Amino acid sequence: MMHSGKLYLVPTPIGNLEDITLRALRILKEVDYILAEDTRQTGKLLSHYQITKPLKPYHAHNEHKFIQQIIDDLKSGKTIAQVSDAGTPGISDPGFLLARACQENQVEIDCLPGPTAFVPALVKSGFPCDEFSFLGFLPEKKGRQTALKSLALEPRTCIIYESPHRLLKTLQQLVEFLGEDRPLSVSRELTKMFEETVNGTCKSVLDYFLNKPIKGEFVLVIGHQK
Repeated sequence: MMHSGKLYLVPTPIGNLEDITLRALRILKEVDYILAEDTRQTGKLLSHYQITKPLKPYHAHNEHKFIQQIIDDLKSGKTIAQVSDAGTPGISDPGFLLARACQENQVEIDCLPGPTAFVPALVKSGFPCDEFSFLGFLPEKKGRQTALKSLALEPRTCIIYESPHRLLKTLQQLVEFLGEDRPLSVSRELTKMFEETVNGTCKSVLDYFLNKPIKGEFVLVIGHQK
């Protein structure tokens, strides 16, 4: 039997604030409180839609500390929404540990459908979407070369996330491990005013970003070797 409380995993816009469902807005208005990766960022979204609910910080640095308190609240009958700064909780963002704890404690979970950055990047890349591998962020140090070597052998379309300050390093390593001619599509600032997608090879995309300012969050979609 499930307990009376419920955890809602609520996707939030990855850029354009209009990209949120009516159901997500309703849930955010109805829950007892909202767990936010960054309360300032979520506060802007709630203010835009005139939602006033208590916000509690819940992120990679404190999630272990507060999980039991959250579970206790859910068991007592509270309804709680969890959001990340952008996209779907648990996809390269906090979410997995709390979802697992809810399953272990027989607390009901409802994950709403909604924005996830890699989906539009994958679809607009023009690469096959029937099978793909999503790796999130590559390891920064330990295990990075192993991950890159596995990418070189992966027959499916592959997707990775990257931050602006590591983009050039990653592109250079893709050239090194995957080869200059491996097809690559890089999208940045998805759904925002300066959204951009660059298609080409690992080498041509690297050359492109070597000659322009690097801003925004990036999704890299790696195609099959032709």
